[in-house]
Amino acid sequence: MPATTVFGSEKLSVIDYRCTARPGDKPFVESHRYFSVAYVRKGSFGCQARGEAHDLVAGSLMVGYPGDEYMCTHDHHVCGDECLAFHFSPELAESLGSAAEPWRAGAVAPLPELMVLGELAQVAAEGRSDLGVDEVGMFLAFRFLKILGTRKNSKANRIDRRRAVESALWLDANSHQQVDVDAAAKEAGLSPFHYLRLFSRVLGVTPHQYLVRSRLRHAARLLADEERSITDIALDVGFTDLSNFVRTFHRAAGVSPGGFRRAAKGDRKIFQERPAAPA
Repeated sequence: MPATTVFGSEKLSVIDYRCTARPGDKPFVESHRYFSVAYVRKGSFGCQARGEAHDLVAGSLMVGYPGDEYMCTHDHHVCGDECLAFHFSPELAESLGSAAEPWRAGAVAPLPELMVLGELAQVAAEGRSDLGVDEVGMFLAFRFLKILGTRKNSKANRIDRRRAVESALWLDANSHQQVDVDAAAKEAGLSPFHYLRLFSRVLGVTPHQYLVRSRLRHAARLLADEERSITDIALDVGFTDLSNFVRTFHRAAGVSPGGFRRAAKGDRKIFQERPAAPA
């Protein structure tokens, strides 16, 4: 798997992974070497860890605990997947203030509070922010541990899991449009009721939640990268009402869209809960 080190120190490293595996490639068992949080920015893949099967899509987190074995599968998506991974030393992981159990979650469903930080971290990793990718990564892990956003094993069969993941990919690609449950269910070839139950069971969020969170994820990238007006960005990503966008974004990020844009330019007020790194 192609990997590029974006940042490296004794306590924290940031790695850009671009997986080239395709459906039909034989999976193999791997082992986590570090406490880790990997933000999925593109594509999808499966992960089997600690007896549970997880399906990760854009906005999900893959979580690792040193020594735990896992196996990634690529049954759903032919374009590969991309992740920005943060590897923490035991000392730094302990300083973030949580017991071991959250680090053994395997995966976390797409949560708005984490997705906007994942996008901010990506912008920082690409050198388009005055924030350090290491500090954003620490806050991403800190917020993940605070939220404790693990999800239960879906217990869904392979066909249902594939349908849910393919639907999530479709929703993400079409999130700038006005999509309702009936349209998404029709695209998946299911009744609306069956579709809602299946999607939620496999991915840990409802289709509407994932749709809104995809819009927030795209908005976070545009706010960090561009100088377009906030109104234009809200409309471009699929919100039809500016006030609703501002409220929804503020609820997810903890700051307004304007505050988030300032954060991407180096204003560290977004890190009010930022943990201190050990000396």
